Amino acid sequence: MARVLLVEDDDAIRLSLGKSLTTAGHVVATVATGAEGIAAVARDKPEVLLLDLGLPDLDGKDVLAMVRAVSEVPVIVATARDDDASVVRLLDAGADDYVIKPFSAAQMDARIRAVLRRLGQDQQGESTVEVGALKIDPRSREVTVDGRPVELTRKEFDLLLALSRRPGTVITKRELLAEVWGLPWGGGDRTVDVHLSWLRRKLGETAAQPRFLHSVRGVGVKLSET
Repeated sequence: MARVLLVEDDDAIRLSLGKSLTTAGHVVATVATGAEGIAAVARDKPEVLLLDLGLPDLDGKDVLAMVRAVSEVPVIVATARDDDASVVRLLDAGADDYVIKPFSAAQMDARIRAVLRRLGQDQQGESTVEVGALKIDPRSREVTVDGRPVELTRKEFDLLLALSRRPGTVITKRELLAEVWGLPWGGGDRTVDVHLSWLRRKLGETAAQPRFLHSVRGVGVKLSET
């Protein structure tokens, strides 16, 4: 069960989907505009945001950007575009998952449960990982380097955690897409590359001078201390 915020302007879809997700055990709040959605995220702090991109007042992608400015809530977007480039752009903008219209309530419920699993419910039993001076605590989602706290976004942390589960092992970008973004298909290398770049900067390294994140050209990346 999760506290879900549904942002959908179509009355019939909003009522039907809200009722179905409630029947599935979720606590569902619904709003009809992007502005109401942004306010509800800040005020109510839902556990999952379901965001339709075709809203009457604001472009859904702009709503996603504004939500990301104030919250790390998991976001599942509903879109009519199913080409790889469009999906990658949504993921780069901060979405955690997507559904292609038309979709069923059962499919959305499965997406909610999958996102929650990926984002930490399975991390409670994991122990702290140490790779040299890098320390990663899956339970508190805290990271330190040389004893200094490192502030990461949720996706940056999830990427680092995925690498830390197999330290010293080269992990392919396709594997990372499947584990971190739930996308078991190719075409999203740029998404991984962008997040690796952000992560490197926060860990105090570069691709040319890595300390923890070592890329193996044409294969993937591994976590190990130089």
